[in-house]
Amino acid sequence: MTKPETVVIYGIKNCDTMKKARAWLEERDIAYTFHDYKTAGIERGRLEAWVEETGFEKLLNRAGTTFRKLPDADKADMNAEKAVRLMAEQPSMIKRPVLDLGKRRVVGFKPEIYEAEFAG
Repeated sequence: MTKPETVVIYGIKNCDTMKKARAWLEERDIAYTFHDYKTAGIERGRLEAWVEETGFEKLLNRAGTTFRKLPDADKADMNAEKAVRLMAEQPSMIKRPVLDLGKRRVVGFKPEIYEAEFAG
């Protein structure tokens, strides 16, 4: 497996998908740094860069409880700027995990996608 220099996985500690992604990395002896939104927050500039790279549609977790509980006005007319604001205010609205491989980001966890990313 080809391993990037630094792998950072962003998410929330108690999220089941995060646990699966971290276990996948650990089973393959892939070193990573874990960035917990709940304790460390997330910089608006980083969110803006991720949205630029992946699109806000992919990054914004519309299926989560936090998003679903928003007033309809906050959910209406969604665009990149509004999505970044909402995710910055409530990082649990960011789809998890975000795997930062240095040169690119992978949003969400699917073992086959991780396998392809680390195949060398």
